[in-house]
Amino acid sequence: MGLFHHRKRRKSLKTILHQLAFFLPALILMIIFLLYPVLNTLLMSFVSEDHQFVFLDNYKKVLSSKDVINQKGFTQGFPMGALPHNFLWILIHLPFTTFLGLVLAVLFKDLKYNFIFKSSIFLGMVTPMVIGGVILRFIYEKEVGIINAILELLGFQAFTWTAYPETALLSLIFGSVWLWTGFSMIIYSSGLGNIPKEYYEAAALDGATPFVIFFRITIPLLKQMTVVVITMTILWELKIFDLVYVATMGGPGGASNVMALQMYFYAFRQFNFQNASVIATLLMLLTLFVTIPLIKSSLGEER
Repeated sequence: MGLFHHRKRRKSLKTILHQLAFFLPALILMIIFLLYPVLNTLLMSFVSEDHQFVFLDNYKKVLSSKDVINQKGFTQGFPMGALPHNFLWILIHLPFTTFLGLVLAVLFKDLKYNFIFKSSIFLGMVTPMVIGGVILRFIYEKEVGIINAILELLGFQAFTWTAYPETALLSLIFGSVWLWTGFSMIIYSSGLGNIPKEYYEAAALDGATPFVIFFRITIPLLKQMTVVVITMTILWELKIFDLVYVATMGGPGGASNVMALQMYFYAFRQFNFQNASVIATLLMLLTLFVTIPLIKSSLGEER
């Protein structure tokens, strides 16, 4: 009996060692390329350039900077600072892309050859954001932009939208809607495929209108998909960089600046890695603040 237990323990120990042999390389890579950079960034945000611990001084300096929060911008207009610009991006871009993706998914659900329309809309999603930034620059250009061509036909005066503080950020936000709507459309399309047709048939027999079916059946049953769309969209909006970098470089005068771009300016133009670490930490905290409640609510409903 003792020999049997001894062999069993040796076998379980051997199994654990085999599992560790497979798990250890991935763990080492995660520590080197994920855990260490995160901890090092967090630590750097609390120290000065001469490596003295300054606690929250770096955060106070960054949050009081006009580049991050410009208090005059709230009364005088753009620029308002990188952080308010990110919030404005979320406030406008999120509802547009979420609702538009849902509407398109519903419209294309039973449409013949719907894959053609879905592919054309999803094309914006697979387009690299660098290319998307270049496209937006041409779209809003005074001489060759399609937006100005339409406005001139309607009798309005043409101008370069990204060249003025009042319109630069809003132009990028509305222009980026087509780049992201394909994502929400595909997610909602997959969710619509899992809704039993009997629900719609029963509602139709009861005399429910398409409007009532949409708001009473479709939207509630796609709540899990909505959580995914909102979470991923907010993450994209918080870390938006390449689109703004290529289209406007945060200009004019910082009117379209965002947090990730300001982090780049701190780190690779001013070589102030402490301030850059502060912005990286703030973005991480904002991401956790947004995603954790959404994930919790999603898991709570599944239970």
